[in-house]
Amino acid sequence: MNAQQALADAEVTGTAGGGLVKATVNGQGELLDLSIQPAAVDTDDAEETARTIADLVLAAVRDAYRAAEDLQQQQMGPFAAAMQGGGMPGMPGGLNLPGGLDLSGLGIGGPEPKPPQHPEPGDEGKPET
Repeated sequence: MNAQQALADAEVTGTAGGGLVKATVNGQGELLDLSIQPAAVDTDDAEETARTIADLVLAAVRDAYRAAEDLQQQQMGPFAAAMQGGGMPGMPGGLNLPGGLDLSGLGIGGPEPKPPQHPEPGDEGKPET
C-alpha cells in the first residue's frame, strides 16, 4: 500500500466541547462523520444553542483537520525531505541533480529576478550602477 492510499484509509477524529461534538476526517482531509451529543442542545434557548453548536462544529472540524495534517506530515515527511535533498532515511540524499543545474529560466529555484530599472529623465546616456 502506498502512502497516499494509507492516508485515504486512515481516520482521525477532532473534538470540541469536551467531546460534545466529534468530527472524523480521513488522512486526506475529507470529512467522513460529524456527531453531536444530545447534551449539547439546550431546549430552553434554541437561538443560543444553534450558535454554540455551530461554534463547536467548527472547532471539532478544525481539530480533525489539524490531526489529518499531522498524519500527512508523519506519512509524507520522509518523501518531502527526499525531494528537497534530504534523502530517504538510510539512502543517499536527494535527487542527485547536478549542482550547476540552473532551472531559473523555468521559474524554478535560482535568485529572484531583479525588477526592470527605468532611467530617470536625463539619465539615458549614463551607465547603470
